Amino acid sequence: MKKLLLILFAVALSGVVSAQNIQFHYDFGKERKLVTTTVEMFRPDKYGSTFFFIDMDYSSDARNVDNGVSLAYWEIARAFKWKETQAIMPRVEYNGGTMSVGGSTFIPIENCWMAGVEHTWASSDFSKILTLQANYKRIKDKEDASFQLTAVWTIKMLDGKLVFDGFADFWKEEMFWGTKNFRFLTEPQLWYNFCNNFAAGSEIEISSNFAEDGWQVNPTLAVKYTF
Repeated sequence: MKKLLLILFAVALSGVVSAQNIQFHYDFGKERKLVTTTVEMFRPDKYGSTFFFIDMDYSSDARNVDNGVSLAYWEIARAFKWKETQAIMPRVEYNGGTMSVGGSTFIPIENCWMAGVEHTWASSDFSKILTLQANYKRIKDKEDASFQLTAVWTIKMLDGKLVFDGFADFWKEEMFWGTKNFRFLTEPQLWYNFCNNFAAGSEIEISSNFAEDGWQVNPTLAVKYTF
């Protein structure tokens, strides 16, 4: 439920595309059974592009929250360019948020800053797009010299009616739980576009050593409205 508009970076080089959407997901994952909203915005300009998303989880029995927001998290990124044909774009990014533990206690999701580069490949009709990123990553009070590798993709089928997109992150981060320091997270999504504004589909969060040691798979059902 994040970063998916970054697949438009190749189109953004032309400086003519912008998009915002809101997504509603029902999470069927183990000990989740909750609703998540995601707000995304992508906007290019002649000097690059800006992207952000905000995730909020609403209630969770596993977090002992039965009324209200149990998690709030956001990311904002800026990519820079100085010519239209630029192949590699420098970028910066910030991540942060807060999460409930035990219902009445909220713990911060540590401030994280990244700086790196990205490159985008695209088919001539932009129906297939892949963006790769390599970032230096600093997590406050935890990791002064870490890294993150990211891939973002989209594949449009059936004249754009069916869209398969998503992202994959691999990074280093020491946690207070578990013994593993290298983490992986991917969130592939499949959408059917009923019209230009409304879509329905599913997301599957697949992770390794993300919320706990080992692999986890958490599927959702979702709807999306694009403004």
